[in-house]
Amino acid sequence: MSIHGGHRQRMKDRFLHHGLDNFDDHSVLELLLFFALPRKDVNPLAHQLLNHFGSLSSVFDASFDELSKIDGIGDSAATLIKLIPDISRRYQISKTSFDSILSTTEEIGNYLLPRFTGYRDEVVYLTCLDAKNQVISCTLVSKGSVNAAHISTRGILETALSHNATSVILAHNHTSGVALPSTEDIVTTRQLSAVLKAAGIFLRDHIIIGGSDFISLRDSDRTHQIFCEE
Repeated sequence: MSIHGGHRQRMKDRFLHHGLDNFDDHSVLELLLFFALPRKDVNPLAHQLLNHFGSLSSVFDASFDELSKIDGIGDSAATLIKLIPDISRRYQISKTSFDSILSTTEEIGNYLLPRFTGYRDEVVYLTCLDAKNQVISCTLVSKGSVNAAHISTRGILETALSHNATSVILAHNHTSGVALPSTEDIVTTRQLSAVLKAAGIFLRDHIIIGGSDFISLRDSDRTHQIFCEE
């Protein structure tokens, strides 16, 4: 076994016995890069990634093109790094049930938060509910630029009708990490509520996600009246 091979095996054994808790950030990247670059000393490359992007989270948030510009990072390594946030999101989503009953704001937020893990872009999800507030579907209906995702009223209505929803919950993220509604958010919510109501569908809430935080427009004094059924 080569010197590099012995180091790699020790790193893998350390992870398998103790997890990542006693790994520093560059060691986490080094361990990951073992699987994309099996014949290369990746310790300097792990340091280079952290120095360039500034943090472990920023490495995983970087685009494929940004990663590919780092000398020594090929397509396989860039793809593997990009897989991590998406796998994390899918893992978190898989722990929630599509037949969940969402009766409280806390339940709604906890159900929706995992779906926004790792997104650099602004995205919009629509959750369709039946008369018992049981989830029928949770659909990604829009994905935009880093700054904004266009919310299509027609697309929202068609999705709700196609699932025979009694009510729906709209959710989108703010890439700034600040979960405060903008004037545009409030105007869009009011317009969407009116369109859905005309079709016999109740807009239950509009959740805004900012990082690991969320707010409910239904619970806000400024916008609560939008969600009154009458």
